[in-house]
Amino acid sequence: MTLIDQAEVEHIAHLARLQLAAEEKANLTSQLDRIFDYFQQLNQLDPELVDVMPTTRAIPTVNVTRPDLAEPFPDREQLLDGAPHRQEDFFQVPQIMT
Repeated sequence: MTLIDQAEVEHIAHLARLQLAAEEKANLTSQLDRIFDYFQQLNQLDPELVDVMPTTRAIPTVNVTRPDLAEPFPDREQLLDGAPHRQEDFFQVPQIMT
């Protein structure tokens, strides 16, 4: 039983603004039909019998960022000298709101 036909693939290609050759349409029809068939197989599984923890990643991740601590910069003048525009002890930036 086919779940998707070539007319549906053509419609999807039209919506996605894709121009497909006849061979590409045939390949996509076959591939999408196999994917949808697999989804149907998954829908037949009883979730109560499947003992798998849901995950968002295949491997565990660890936060490796440094702590966010406010520390004074040792050489304030060196920092201010690197600014494109400076006004006394501050960076001068263009006004964005009037």
